[in-house]
Amino acid sequence: MATEKNLAIAHLWFDAFNAHNLEKLLSLYDDEAQHFSPKLKIRQPETNGLVTGKEALRTWWQDAFDRLPTLHYKVTSLTANPDRVFMEYLRTVANEPDMLVAEVLEIKDGSIIASRVYHG
Repeated sequence: MATEKNLAIAHLWFDAFNAHNLEKLLSLYDDEAQHFSPKLKIRQPETNGLVTGKEALRTWWQDAFDRLPTLHYKVTSLTANPDRVFMEYLRTVANEPDMLVAEVLEIKDGSIIASRVYHG
């Protein structure tokens, strides 16, 4: 049952992200969730790639949605267990090469508590 719920959270995550619906996306996260991304490390070096809390996530994603209005993720694979979802997707942005991405969502009590992004 938890595995199916986690897969449902992943699908909601992609729907919200691709709609650039920041509030819906943030609603999936715990208030103190942590997020790590190599792109975050590049754009905000002072974070060393890691931010904590919904306000930091809001700032990060709002910047991405503002800078990249055509940003879209196409799911290629989802693998879930009761504690996490491993997501593979293709990142597309107009006038940029497509990028293969893997991301892990750690989920507890129906909320994402941590996410980690890996680029090829």
